[in-house]
This record gives sequence, C-alpha cells and structure tokens, in this order.
Amino acid sequence: MFRKTALAALVSISLSAHAQDAVQTDSDKYKTIFENECVRVLDYQDSPGESTHQHSHPAFVLYALSPFKRSITLPDGKVLQRQFKQGDVMWSNAQTHIGTNTGDTPTHVILVETKSAIGECAKK
Repeated sequence: MFRKTALAALVSISLSAHAQDAVQTDSDKYKTIFENECVRVLDYQDSPGESTHQHSHPAFVLYALSPFKRSITLPDGKVLQRQFKQGDVMWSNAQTHIGTNTGDTPTHVILVETKSAIGECAKK
C-alpha cells in the first residue's frame, strides 16, 4: 500500500514539474490581462537573449504585437525556430516548451489560452 501511495505521489510531482503554468514560472514576462471560465488572455514581453523556464500552455492563439524571432525547445529536445511579423496570428495545440528570444528585437505578444469549458461558453 505504501509503495502505491509513494508511486502516485512521485507521478503527481513529476507531472506537475513538467506542466508548470507560464505565469508562475515567468511572472516577469507573462501578465494575465483577462480571465474567465472560457479563456485566459496573457500579455507576454521579453528582450533579445532572454529565455523562459519550461512551462505549458493549453491550446492557444498568439497575436504578435511586434516582430520577433525565437526558438522553442520541446521536452524531447526538438528545437523549433519561429519568426513573426507584427500582426501575425498563430494557432497552437497544447504545448510544453522553453522559449528563447533569438532575434534583435523584443518580443511582445498576446496569447489567448483556451479552457476546457470553451465549448460550453460558445453556447451562452
């Protein structure tokens, strides 16, 4: 019984360590500007060379307020290169990553994260 309880606790700790909330891991970069039962809207800003800690997002829409370049490092080590122009919009499925500003300009985006109740919200 103790082994099962200990194993469950370890799995829980492991999962939470890999799925940390961006506002908690990088509160100097992410600010919540609106939240309800359907969505959370984040304002994200960083400077060239800065990186985030590993964190997770549910499915989201990104709107670029400024042009920027960045790398996204996924938990399996795969690195994605991204480049945005001001006004670009992108959809992403849920994702865990580390982001690094690899360009010469600050990053400034708005993220609209979906919540599980989004389908019910559309019916209101």
